[in-house]
Amino acid sequence: MQERIDRIVDLLDRKKAEDIQVFDLHDKEYLTQAVIIATTLGDKHTLALLDYLKEELKPAGETFVATEEGEQWTVVDLGDIMIHLMVPEYRAKYNLEEFLDSLGKKESND
Repeated sequence: MQERIDRIVDLLDRKKAEDIQVFDLHDKEYLTQAVIIATTLGDKHTLALLDYLKEELKPAGETFVATEEGEQWTVVDLGDIMIHLMVPEYRAKYNLEEFLDSLGKKESND
């Protein structure tokens, strides 16, 4: 799984996502094993990142169980990995990191 997470983080970083954080929740009572949160540069960037992830990950065998698309906040469910792409205002407002930190933070990338 770490290889998959590293690939996703690399893809997001290549396309200018900011403040990418990974939360390892595999031994916690949570609905997924890992959560990745990234800040986008704005509405169009959020949707462009989703398209890029689909282009790159589907051919590599990733299954997109569900996606909830929005310009300010998009959620990608890969089953055992969940990705949140958020504009800065939404990321600050909803502060998922505080909740996930209480469950177990693994690593942080800038």
